[in-house]
Amino acid sequence: MLALAPEVQEAAPAAPRAPAADPEFFIVMNQRSGAGEKDVVREAVEAELRQAGRRYRFVPVQPGEIVQACQQAARLAKAEGGVMVASGGDGTINAAAQAALAQDCALGLIAQGTFNLFARELGLPLEAAEATRALLRAQPEPVQVCLVNEKVFLVNASVGLYPKLLADRERVKQKLGRRRWIAMASAFKSLMEWRMQLVLDAEMDGELTKLRTATVFLCNNRLQLQRLGIQDYVVEQVGRGRMACLLAPDMPWWTKLRLLAAAAFGRLGDERELQSFPLRSLTVSARKARRLKVATDGEVQWMEMPVRFTVAPQPLRVMLPPLEERLPPQ
Repeated sequence: MLALAPEVQEAAPAAPRAPAADPEFFIVMNQRSGAGEKDVVREAVEAELRQAGRRYRFVPVQPGEIVQACQQAARLAKAEGGVMVASGGDGTINAAAQAALAQDCALGLIAQGTFNLFARELGLPLEAAEATRALLRAQPEPVQVCLVNEKVFLVNASVGLYPKLLADRERVKQKLGRRRWIAMASAFKSLMEWRMQLVLDAEMDGELTKLRTATVFLCNNRLQLQRLGIQDYVVEQVGRGRMACLLAPDMPWWTKLRLLAAAAFGRLGDERELQSFPLRSLTVSARKARRLKVATDGEVQWMEMPVRFTVAPQPLRVMLPPLEERLPPQ
């Protein structure tokens, strides 16, 4: 289970306004894609809230303006002593977390994405009606999140190979569809073709070093690390003021195949080519580049150098049901 109340929390200048006993929910639901499915989800959520007599309102989301909608919902939640609720995939939940952290308001989750690693680790149900019922019994609890150049990431962030895998996968999906085997084939092709090695000036928890690596992968999710088979001593520190850092050098194709198999069978931590360790912050820069392509929770964007990954100084306040009602992370 994700560790709560991280060590890095600093005293706030003023206590945030706590949600009322039955706080109003300000719900953001991204209708950009899968509108039919989203209608079903909305009906399920509304049915549970009406039955419970809970006040709620849906914050309108204009096409391409999910970030703005999340910001509006967070402002309303803070002003009214309510709770912002994000219903959607990884992009929606990430945007909601960014807005909730900025306003220091409570955030509820109705996860509807593909992997839902953040919600799974917190023990939240993934079916919309069940998630809504859990939300009705929830209270805000502090949960560690991380930042890359002030942008929130909940699960992972990376530079190098992984952003290329994501970008290539998205291009293939747009041409051939969103089937899982297509995504896997695209990732395999990108992995085999990758030849670039990053040469980075890095500062790790205050120590200066030079990195020569094909990818830098930062992870804030114990469940993902456990699935990959990363060593327990690394996993145990994630969520307690640390994130995990994974480094992989450029390697021949047969070694890539071996690492791919190790990841699939949850034995990646046994591979000597892969370095993994916990840290609080990492800053990287490259002498011959001004920008670096960065992936955060599945979204890829360019960021100006230096790129700084760090545990956020304050936690995200996430609505969680009583401990005995949470599901085992899986």
